[in-house]
Amino acid sequence: MTLQRSLPVITSIVIILVVAILRERSRTLSAILGTMPINMVLALWIVVGTPGTSQPITVHFVRSLIIGLIPSFVWLFVVYAALRVGWTLWPAVLAGYAVWAALLTLAFGMGILTIRQ
Repeated sequence: MTLQRSLPVITSIVIILVVAILRERSRTLSAILGTMPINMVLALWIVVGTPGTSQPITVHFVRSLIIGLIPSFVWLFVVYAALRVGWTLWPAVLAGYAVWAALLTLAFGMGILTIRQ
């Protein structure tokens, strides 16, 4: 495995470790780091680094990221709402994922998201 392929994985691991360390000092800083758009940058890095990737492919990928954020925000709201009404963590997370999956399925069904080769 080359450094170009390994670096996104290493970066992700370092971020997870920093979040774990920061949670003891500041939950706010931990939350800010946890919501950084680093995964999108890593995904872009991987996609753009693939041979044959053109500018239109990159633009389509970024458009899909934007659309994918909507179900992710709804997931977060569902988890927040479930926790506020007294649910425990895992049922709240699973409910969030159920809504997230339903919204993505709807987006694919409506043609808003497509799977291209």
